[in-house]
Amino acid sequence: MEHLDVIIINGKAVLPAGVVKTDIGIKDGKITVIKKGIQNEADFIWDAEGQYIFPGMIDVHVHFSEPGREHWEGFHTGSMMMAAGGCTTYFDMPLNGIPSTVNQAALYEKARLGNEKSFVDFSLWGGLVPGNEKDLEALAESGVIGFKAFLSTTGNKEFEAVDDISLLNGMKMIAKLNKVLALHSESAAITNWLKAEKEKEGKCSADDYLETRPIIAEVEAVERAIYYAEITGCPLHFVHISSAKAIEKIEQAKQKGMNITVETCPHYLLFNHEHLRELGTIAKCAPPLREQEEQQKLISLLIDNKFDMISSDHSPCPYDLKDPNVYNLFQAWGGISGGQFSLLSMIELALRYNIPFETVAKWTASAPAERFGLSDRKGKIAEGADADLAIITLEESYFVTEENYYAQHKQSLYIGHTFPCKVVGTFIRGNAVFKDGRLAAQTPVGGWLKPEGCTVVK
Repeated sequence: MEHLDVIIINGKAVLPAGVVKTDIGIKDGKITVIKKGIQNEADFIWDAEGQYIFPGMIDVHVHFSEPGREHWEGFHTGSMMMAAGGCTTYFDMPLNGIPSTVNQAALYEKARLGNEKSFVDFSLWGGLVPGNEKDLEALAESGVIGFKAFLSTTGNKEFEAVDDISLLNGMKMIAKLNKVLALHSESAAITNWLKAEKEKEGKCSADDYLETRPIIAEVEAVERAIYYAEITGCPLHFVHISSAKAIEKIEQAKQKGMNITVETCPHYLLFNHEHLRELGTIAKCAPPLREQEEQQKLISLLIDNKFDMISSDHSPCPYDLKDPNVYNLFQAWGGISGGQFSLLSMIELALRYNIPFETVAKWTASAPAERFGLSDRKGKIAEGADADLAIITLEESYFVTEENYYAQHKQSLYIGHTFPCKVVGTFIRGNAVFKDGRLAAQTPVGGWLKPEGCTVVK
């Protein structure tokens, strides 16, 4: 009888077809057997009695600002945070680091740092910015998971928003390369004009900020991108969508057979504009947290499976860039820090709205893997798949404090929130990287993942 590396016994495994009480055997980083009563000997046995075993989360949207801004969040602290949240793979966005990931040299340097420092696996986005259309082919061949562009002002001089011609040229090339373009979809013209109007009047309250980034700005950008995708044939992924009207446009395009997926983030589902009023800059993001009525619409759309996946959009910065004693709400850096809490957030919503756990696993694991070419090894609990697992208990709650938040900077919208569940273990390719409330891995074990079909290796 084969000697196994790890056996997880008595757990409730969240399989694609539903939750099943079973054992899981792991050898050489892979799941080798799923059945009750595994009798093999193993180096390590985890008794998961009363616990749920989810496929490790794949978070397709995080900002680890390395190289160049590691003091914002780097691979070391960022990946520790992901492990603590049951996330076993993340996709790092191409901006906020210096240089941005807009050419092959920058991609390889970022990958080198990630391979040295990351405790869980990762993939890397390439950027589409004005003037780098010539770099897209090399980025695709070298292993980017897809491309990212902004339709609104980025606030980052190293990564500019695309103009319409750059967008069309980029879409044409990305379609040819059989990649996906992820878009931050807010109209720069609308948001910049409204912001300038408020600033002329000397207004900078939470309500003023919300009014400068209205739902119509998101809808206009989404609709324009869909028109451009119709012309170019470019597959699209809409990030952090925050409004029902934008989803309506995306649904119409999907019904026409267009190659489009869409995500939203836990902060749009658990929080709303009242939290911006109460907390100020800590709760500032773009698009903004919406009014409570819109929040409820998003939850209904989630329940109706109108979102393909969930991502954190973990976008941290040093607190001094959000300090309300220095910057007003318009000047402060915008971004929610919270990558550790995405899976817990979705389980909280599942418990509240009676959503099956296998649906949570689809949003957080299998759908991202399938969309971005990793489903041959990631995204599900299945024999032959990587042993990437998040072990959850519903018997303990999790009250978020600065001490149990592993991010570089502890100021977060989630501080003080209580989840009705807790991550008790995280396995990445059979390695227990998080256990009993603390990091278990002594050294980083993560690596750079490239999608199926990528042949260039470096």
